Amino acid sequence: MIPHHPKPGTSTTHSTQAVTSPPRPSRVVLKPIPPQQTLDTRTYQINQLKRRYPSHKETSLPGGTGTSLSFNLVPSDPDFPFDLPQLECDLHIPSKYPKSPAKLHVKNSDIPRGFAINIEKGWDKLVEERKGGGGTLLSLVNGLDKRLEGFLSEEKAETVKLTIFKDTRHLDRQRVEEKEEEEESKTEPVVVPPVGRAYIPLETFTQAQIAEAKARRAQEVRQLEARMGRLQHYHRSSDGIIYTLPLDPKKRAELPGELKGIMSVQLVVPLLYPLQNLRVLLNDVEGGKEGEELAEGVKEVEVREAEHAASVERVGQVDRGHLHVIPRPPEWGFGDDGTESSNYDSEDEDDEGGAELGKDGGEMGGSSLPTRTIEKGTAMLFPSIELHGIELLQVSVLSLNVKCDRCKTLNEVTGLKNNLDKASSCKKCATAFIVRYRQELVHMNSTRAGFIDATGCTVADLLPSTFVPACDKCSHPSLGLVSVRGETTTNICRECHARFAFKIPEVKFLDYAPGMHTRLPPTSGPRRKTEKLGLHAGEPLPEKGSCQHYKKSYRWFRFSCCSKVYPCDKCHDAAEEHINEWANRMICGWCSREQNYSVESCAFCGRSVIGKRGSGYWEGGKGTRDKRLMRRGDKRKYRRVGGGETRKD
Repeated sequence: MIPHHPKPGTSTTHSTQAVTSPPRPSRVVLKPIPPQQTLDTRTYQINQLKRRYPSHKETSLPGGTGTSLSFNLVPSDPDFPFDLPQLECDLHIPSKYPKSPAKLHVKNSDIPRGFAINIEKGWDKLVEERKGGGGTLLSLVNGLDKRLEGFLSEEKAETVKLTIFKDTRHLDRQRVEEKEEEEESKTEPVVVPPVGRAYIPLETFTQAQIAEAKARRAQEVRQLEARMGRLQHYHRSSDGIIYTLPLDPKKRAELPGELKGIMSVQLVVPLLYPLQNLRVLLNDVEGGKEGEELAEGVKEVEVREAEHAASVERVGQVDRGHLHVIPRPPEWGFGDDGTESSNYDSEDEDDEGGAELGKDGGEMGGSSLPTRTIEKGTAMLFPSIELHGIELLQVSVLSLNVKCDRCKTLNEVTGLKNNLDKASSCKKCATAFIVRYRQELVHMNSTRAGFIDATGCTVADLLPSTFVPACDKCSHPSLGLVSVRGETTTNICRECHARFAFKIPEVKFLDYAPGMHTRLPPTSGPRRKTEKLGLHAGEPLPEKGSCQHYKKSYRWFRFSCCSKVYPCDKCHDAAEEHINEWANRMICGWCSREQNYSVESCAFCGRSVIGKRGSGYWEGGKGTRDKRLMRRGDKRKYRRVGGGETRKD
């Protein structure tokens, strides 16, 4: 039987399937309620929680006012962003429940009290929201699980910490008196003058000194948290003064007996540091001779650093016309075996530090300096690099975007290894160029990754490259990990199974010797200003790169005619007076990274830069082919099949 279809241009009446009026109350089926819940609501809901959390602990509140149910809530969100294995909950259910609401108490010791208060207030909000709807305790706990991330993301609640200072001076005085009485019973009485405490006036500082000290303290505290924040036993007090740092000496067996069991230290950073001195407290160690020796060693290091700074300052003030004095770098004071070099205190060396050079630039003593990377070419810097659990970071295989000196076209150079030349040519003008990479190690005190010697081209940008991190626990190098600017890379050490991560938010290229590159003479006319777009790698473009002409185009194009960026050719023609040329570069609308033109997806984040529109029935071969089941708006419903079949009325 052939279905009847109306002719085009004619109108037919169809039955309306939408519900215009609500159903009758007699046809609404209510959710069944268990009889036990109706008889004893409190016991029924408590049993629900017990079945949901078998490892619970149930106790009675003092005075028989209710029941305390302790259980561990594991976040069910697989993308939960906080390092919280489980939430230790203590739920107090009063005897008059559900007339009196249940109260939640957070027992996690690793959660600051301010955030725990946010969670407890969030529980009270859930109870208030579901007060009229008759929500059960289990549904409230499930709601807490879903909104736990939001509660922890709120601003930390203000708390007050009460610190008890126990005054034991009367006990010390009592011991002294008892000792004096014993001596008096044996010998003649001796009059001991009272021991008074010397008055020490408080040191005052100016407002400028306090502001400078606070700025330096904030900077160094950020460095400390970035370096130690992800370690297992790291802890920061709520007032931000005491930091507990894990300590794992590599030569623990050589330490004194009292110090072998040390596992952590407490670093006390005053609010006016560095105007006020730091204090280091050793945990699990009794005060004794070893502690005194450690304190004396710290003072000796401080004195040595002060003397070295004073000597460097004197060197800068000495006027010697026939000598050039170079201050000694700190790393030259250590030999190859990691011990302090004996040449530092040598009598043959200048008393004021540094090596003396003659006017011809040669070293007077004739001793050879440590081998270092020659500082020439283009230096690659990672100014804001974040290293967590990483001792050293090395770029083993480097990939770059270079710009041809002749036609200014961007070319990709991949597979650069240490001290090996890579020859290539421009894809547009075929000009030959050579690139060489000289490695350097990146660590917490050095952000320079090496030098790049480019002939016939200049370095433009960093492409996805291979990095080799070394674990700070066991110093074992990891396998090569591919990363790029703006991306966080996380992995686990194969030797000690410690977790580490690194991120390169920014990459800078600094030209140490502009004359090193072989470049063509500049063309006549004014230089074109560099376009500043204000983009950040890893963040999406405004409107994800779309414009009013193309709503589903998620990218910007860099047109070769003017080297400017526009979302589309129509936007270019509206802003410029010349005819547009084909764009060979684009900026991804999802990650804001510039790259060579790609038809569909980004080479960095892999996301599609074009919006695909499908029929919902036919695309991908997963839809229906039965014309009787197709919707009337599908154009394939009336298309001819086999060339001879046509639509029949």
